[in-house]
Amino acid sequence: MTKVGFGTAMLVPVMFMIVLLFTVVNGQGTRVGFYSRSCPQAESIVASTVRSHFQSDPKIAPGLLRMHFHDCFVRGCDASVLLAGANSERTALPNLSLNGFEVIDDAKSQLEAACPGVVSCADILALAARDSVVLTSGMRWGVPTGRRDGTISVASEANNLPGFTDSIEVQKQKFSDKGLNTQDLVTLVGGHTIGTTQCQFFRYRLFNFTAAGGPDPTMDPAFVTQMQALCPQNGDGTRRVGLDTGSVGRFDTTFFSNLRNGRGVLESDQKLWTDASTRTFVQRFLGLRGVLGLTFNLEFGRSMVKMSNIEVKTGNQGEIRKVCSAVN
Repeated sequence: MTKVGFGTAMLVPVMFMIVLLFTVVNGQGTRVGFYSRSCPQAESIVASTVRSHFQSDPKIAPGLLRMHFHDCFVRGCDASVLLAGANSERTALPNLSLNGFEVIDDAKSQLEAACPGVVSCADILALAARDSVVLTSGMRWGVPTGRRDGTISVASEANNLPGFTDSIEVQKQKFSDKGLNTQDLVTLVGGHTIGTTQCQFFRYRLFNFTAAGGPDPTMDPAFVTQMQALCPQNGDGTRRVGLDTGSVGRFDTTFFSNLRNGRGVLESDQKLWTDASTRTFVQRFLGLRGVLGLTFNLEFGRSMVKMSNIEVKTGNQGEIRKVCSAVN
């Protein structure tokens, strides 16, 4: 955790209370503890399910975090990404590599047994994303719940998700369209601290990026050599590589250090450092001299709360699915 001038022991309770207050005030119809009476064991069931799957396969942590992000950026946080079908979001190119559906299905099955028809799939996904961060040494935050599930999922609507070649201006516009600012952009992309990607999504930076056929000049030359060994030009494009070299399984600020050192894997990630409008937030997360520090774990929780309330369905909107992969 980045230090910002006073003791960590004093900082953690203060940060948690700030996040808790933020979730209550900005819930847009959701609130922390929504199921405290209707299904008091809801959050513990999700947490234990995620933990069980994580112990067998740690890759589900970044998978669930990414799935929640992809869900919220299409039709809002309504679990539309979980719906199966020939033309559903799950079949869209950006979503073909999503993983962790079985974790949500497992949690839903247990919740239906304990509290039939009460807990939405959208809330399960939001809680599972938080629990994934906690399991990888990130900070816990209060997740506002009370979302209801959508009934529409269209593949073409997922084509405008933030992409790995997007410029900073395009990234900022896509986030702004969802009510998220530049700090939210840098913060949420920082979730790549526990992510992986396939060689096919960045290999072009290693061999054919410039007109002369050389690598991306924003990359550290030693890092280029390292990545070329992992992703040779004619190698397996589906091979997965960590987005946070040296700390892929831990939720920390090493991702931002890598950007500063020209060791960002995705082009869109590295641009967070090369563009002045976003670099300032990377610097603040790193606590570099001369800038006002930000605590990444705290800000990540705050930005996740903002994101998790994008276009949510509450009250009589949507439904509570019995099975997350199908409408009732």
